[in-house]
Amino acid sequence: MTKRSSADWHGCPIRYGASIFGDNWCLLILRDLMFKGAKHYADFLNAGEGISTNILAARLTTLESEGIIEKHADPEHGKRFIYGLTDKGLELVPAMLEIILWANKWDENTEVPLDFAEELQRNRTAMAKRIVRDLKQSRP
Repeated sequence: MTKRSSADWHGCPIRYGASIFGDNWCLLILRDLMFKGAKHYADFLNAGEGISTNILAARLTTLESEGIIEKHADPEHGKRFIYGLTDKGLELVPAMLEIILWANKWDENTEVPLDFAEELQRNRTAMAKRIVRDLKQSRP
């Protein structure tokens, strides 16, 4: 059996996903983009998770190079960028909602708002479509 390098993690869907989301920071950046309205570097830095600037920059670069997020110059502030999800990134919304639903069930200290969890439980497909639609409308 040949050992695969981390650069060759394509083929197996779990291995491929792990190569992109192999740590919590990428998932938290996606969470902030999808559910918390984060758009700027400072939004991620100040999200309360304690991410360091070098890790944040590296994870944003990874997500951008994988085509999951994109950045555009902020028309209101020339030195800032606006980050957003690409179509590839938007397709992760249902998976993220499933993780939220699972964690809401099993994490006794969950921070999922009750109304969000109830709506998600009732109709996750409609909720995913609404979130994707709203994110598309807020693109720069």
